[in-house]
Amino acid sequence: DILAPYLAANNGKLIAADLEPTDPAAVEIVEAYRARLKANPKLFGQVEITAFGATSGPVAPAGSADLVLFLRNLHNWMAAGIAEKAFRDAFAALKPGGVLGIEEHRAAAGDVQDALAADGYVQQAYVIRLAQEAGFVLDKASEINANPKDTRDHPFGVWTLPPVRLTSPRGKAPDPSFDQTKFDAIGESDRMTLRLVKPAA
Repeated sequence: DILAPYLAANNGKLIAADLEPTDPAAVEIVEAYRARLKANPKLFGQVEITAFGATSGPVAPAGSADLVLFLRNLHNWMAAGIAEKAFRDAFAALKPGGVLGIEEHRAAAGDVQDALAADGYVQQAYVIRLAQEAGFVLDKASEINANPKDTRDHPFGVWTLPPVRLTSPRGKAPDPSFDQTKFDAIGESDRMTLRLVKPAA
């Protein structure tokens, strides 16, 4: 809704690297995306949908992208064991000097990082280390998405907070007796916002 219209109006192109097409749930989601994009090509332009997953190939032609964005999905890739692959694939897709932008739920500094990020939170230092191991250089970090009210100790992980607002463990039926008042008052999660760069040389 933001990137595709902006790029279409400025002679750019969005490549949306989605889930593996072999995943039945992913097929349904991707087809819904395709139908929405096809219904309004003037607004969205020619969006290309590619695959990203454990066995996927390149998400974009090597050295072709100006910008890659990881938007609150790194914890999912950690749970799936493909976080390192995500950074390698992004590095390969970017032009020299290209930018990787990351927004992610931020764990408290100094905690031991859960390799599967089961509660949805990831340490900023851990994310930077993964990026550096793939060849990126940290350019800037912003507090634009910080939330000091987020205590990170929620009963159903980060998903207790808006916008998901779980009232029971994931996969279980909602609990109508669960009081969400405290968590709604916190708002959305505390998040890191990072700008990393693929070296020009």
